[in-house]
Amino acid sequence: MLSEDPSIILITGIMASGKSTVAQLLSERFEKSVHLRGDIFRRMIVHNRKEVRPDAGSEELDQLRLRYRLAAQSAETYHEAGFTVIVQDVVIGPLLYDFISYIESRPLHVVVLCPHSSVVTVRESIRSKKGYGVWTVEGLDSVLRNETPRIGLWLDSSELTPEKTVDEIITRLQNEAVIL
Repeated sequence: MLSEDPSIILITGIMASGKSTVAQLLSERFEKSVHLRGDIFRRMIVHNRKEVRPDAGSEELDQLRLRYRLAAQSAETYHEAGFTVIVQDVVIGPLLYDFISYIESRPLHVVVLCPHSSVVTVRESIRSKKGYGVWTVEGLDSVLRNETPRIGLWLDSSELTPEKTVDEIITRLQNEAVIL
């Protein structure tokens, strides 16, 4: 059990990249931790929810930024209470900078799970929840690889089990994932 000073760790990547599983396992390694699922804030909108599509306009992106701000505020509140917070969400493209700007507490760590798209396609086909609809794995993977700032720890977890992925994150967190 890790008992470090509290920090905030963002686990991001495309859908079916392993974020939920890895974030849960990582949070279980800390003595005092929270696994914060950012998507919960999207699902709380009952009427007039705007889903982010490949051709998203300002309304969709405004709701996405709202979701990120709410996740960041929750992370800050838990962090202030002494918890290490593992935030898990799809935060890709230039909006990664927006998310980082919403977090004032430090240390902040960013971990980008980036398994090969062929691995993600297989994972998506065997999991019970389905994330892809208007997006394709290849389309979202392209946004990740071509539009997301290369900051934090980028981890190709294609050949790693979730447990080995967490081990790798813990080993490399302080040197490669920290955002100053």
